Amino acid sequence: MDFRLSAEEQSMLAGEAGPGVQRAMEIVATLGRIYGAPDLVPVTHVQIAGVSYKNLGDAGVQFLSEWAEEGAQVRVPTTLNPAGMEMDCWQEMGISESFAKPQLTAVDAFVKMGVTPTMSCTPYLFPDYVPQRGDHLAWAESSAVAYANSVLGARTNREGGPSALAAAIVGRTPRYGYHLDSERRADVVVEIRCPVREVADFGALSYVVGKQVGNACLWFENLADYLPPLPEDMTEGGDAGDRLKTMGAGLAAYGAVTLYHVAGYTPEARDLGETLIKPGARRLVIDSLDPAYKIMDADPDLHHIDLVTVGCPHA
Repeated sequence: MDFRLSAEEQSMLAGEAGPGVQRAMEIVATLGRIYGAPDLVPVTHVQIAGVSYKNLGDAGVQFLSEWAEEGAQVRVPTTLNPAGMEMDCWQEMGISESFAKPQLTAVDAFVKMGVTPTMSCTPYLFPDYVPQRGDHLAWAESSAVAYANSVLGARTNREGGPSALAAAIVGRTPRYGYHLDSERRADVVVEIRCPVREVADFGALSYVVGKQVGNACLWFENLADYLPPLPEDMTEGGDAGDRLKTMGAGLAAYGAVTLYHVAGYTPEARDLGETLIKPGARRLVIDSLDPAYKIMDADPDLHHIDLVTVGCPHA
């Protein structure tokens, strides 16, 4: 399949829009060729991950700073995952200057390029950034990718940090993977034969399923029986959003799932039904969540807990 660029995209690649845009288009076009994309598709929003200095290292910070110095600017709304420290109170929290200085430099580079420093891995909870069904995105946060694809019906692959930023600068991403109708069909049908009620149960379910499916696209046959109705405004969160957010994050972490459908419930499943199941899809029956709870409660005799930390794993 030939990979096509529009006249505007070719001019970006030739450097006519400046070196920062050229660098971005080189990344995006190279990925398009690697993955066999026919062309590029415009995106409405970008979410960048890999923001922590612990992820970036000195080379990554220098790369971002050089990109910003080249005058690169994002063309679409673009938001940022959490950094490796609390940005305002890092001194009070005992963060060393040797970590804080390059971390601040990295975030400054993002801001110079027009990125909004939301420092959140749930961009869909910000009213200004909620994707609509069918929107093409370039998101790099794995749990957010699962939520956008599955719950909101938007379309995004799981981007890397540099590819997401490049997509933001050129306003486009390669049209392959979950941007295509043909790739949004389920490889695995999941039947639930045990109660799944509390938020923790959805986390446990994600462990049991994720460990067995890898990066498959899923069709949950009867999970809607255990879910409250989806609210009209998904920025409100609520019981449904909390359960699906928890499950999607776990499916992305314990497996590499970036899209699942819930029969009669999620947007595409409601409209397209079982046409979203590939012929010959594998069947997976879940009759117990015990394997997950045994992992979570590794020491059942432990009754006193000194400290609980909750937060982003980058922190």
